[in-house]
Amino acid sequence: MPEYALRLRRYDPQSGQGAYWEQFTVELDGHRSVLDAILKQRAERDGTIGIRCSCRSAICGSCGVRINDKPGLACHTHLDRAAQAGREGSQVIVVEPMGNMPVIKDLIVDMDAVHWKKIQRVTPWLINKQPIPEREYVVPKESMLDITQSMACIQCGACVSDCLSLEVDPLFIGPAQLAKAYRFVGDPRDAQHEQRLRELAEDPHGIYDCTHCWACIDACPKGVAPMSQIMRLRRLAGSDHQIEDANNGHRHELAFTNNIARNGLLAEADVLPDSYGGKLHPRAIGVLLASLPVILRALVRRKVTLRSALLHPHRGRFKDLSGLFDQIERRAERRELNLYITGYDSAEPAQVAGNGPAMVATGASPTRGAADEGEGR
Repeated sequence: MPEYALRLRRYDPQSGQGAYWEQFTVELDGHRSVLDAILKQRAERDGTIGIRCSCRSAICGSCGVRINDKPGLACHTHLDRAAQAGREGSQVIVVEPMGNMPVIKDLIVDMDAVHWKKIQRVTPWLINKQPIPEREYVVPKESMLDITQSMACIQCGACVSDCLSLEVDPLFIGPAQLAKAYRFVGDPRDAQHEQRLRELAEDPHGIYDCTHCWACIDACPKGVAPMSQIMRLRRLAGSDHQIEDANNGHRHELAFTNNIARNGLLAEADVLPDSYGGKLHPRAIGVLLASLPVILRALVRRKVTLRSALLHPHRGRFKDLSGLFDQIERRAERRELNLYITGYDSAEPAQVAGNGPAMVATGASPTRGAADEGEGR
């Protein structure tokens, strides 16, 4: 039977000492999980090891940890694969608690302090439309398929652990929480779509606090893709409900897209003033004056030159790009990719997969794809 070396990050607050590393060797088949190895060590050698677990079937999300610097479910990570991906090419499997949350003991983190507390900020329940039907709501299949991706979340906290926005702004609502928000904003039975969106848009730590780093998409073990749900919330708030938020988030996004449509490549010097209405807009003058120290530092450190800032070198080289934007804008309705829905001809049978991104809608348009998701318009 093969042997695997595990290196656990240990921490006992009652001891009065700081965190430390402990390494041990366990004999198990390679298809067994990292959780099995930790529980075996706890049962046979050290009963003080702290780790949460429940279903051991990648459903409850309790055993979320970081394995070799990446978040994941300990019960869903095979030992042989974890050893192959060992840190710095070694065969040692490094296990530590999830990030962005206080550590209670060893691999156990306080999810109440960060994760569950913030779930309450998005009103995580359905608010019925009135009048309530006598028997049941009849919801179109397409509407329910649209929110299946958000519904797949098991609240393991992996995306929260790796969220870069939370590292910078601990008050950021969080990717799992905003994915939960879309689960109800996308549900036609809910009665407060606009109110939910307005609260998330006006919150300085809400939907416009996400930095598009993709870390939550890589971290999620269930393919929920929280960042995609955040982008959907933004498009619903800004494009559909025309919410002009106090954070200037919607105008900032429009400035980006209009800038690229006009120049081909981003002219960064124009983004800030365009986000506030243009260089001569009263709203932009104060912001530009406040940004002068940053601009001067960038010039001194040669991160930008006056020539590149004032004369965009790529302006006019992508003349066909504006036509592409116009073509997208003329579409009767916005089409977005849900990773749980793949386009198939109606003659082809539907296929359903359990954990991966693959719920297939029969009759879905074969043109429904990633190009539409990327437009964000």
